[in-house]
Amino acid sequence: MSDTTDNSMLVVLRHAPHGSSWLREGLDVALVGAALGKKVHLLFLGDGVLALATGQQHGPLGQKGTHPTLDMLEMYDIDMILVDGKALTQRGLTADDLQLPVSLIDDATLPEIFARHSSIYNF
Repeated sequence: MSDTTDNSMLVVLRHAPHGSSWLREGLDVALVGAALGKKVHLLFLGDGVLALATGQQHGPLGQKGTHPTLDMLEMYDIDMILVDGKALTQRGLTADDLQLPVSLIDDATLPEIFARHSSIYNF
C-alpha cells in the first residue's frame, strides 16, 4: 500500500449485507468518492465479510443484494479490497468463497492501514 495522500479514502464495512442499510450506504460512499477522483480502499471487518460471499439472495422483504454494486467496483477503479482473515474463518469462509479477489489482513496490520489513509468512513 502506498503512503498517505490527501486523495486516499478508506471505507470500513462492518455490517452484514441484510438487516440494515449500513453496507449499501458504505458502498455508495465508496463509489461517490471514486467518482470524485479519490483513491478508495475497502476494508471488510466482522459481519461485513459476509457481503462478499458468493451465491447471496435478496434480503427480507425484497431488500436488494449488494452483488450488483460489488460488480461495479472495478469500473470505478476500486481494486484494493482488504478482508479480515479472522472474520472469514469465524464465519466458515475462505478467500475462495468470495465474489471478488481480496487481500487478507490480520489485526496487527489494522493500525498501519488506518494510518495510511487521509479519510476514513465507518459503516
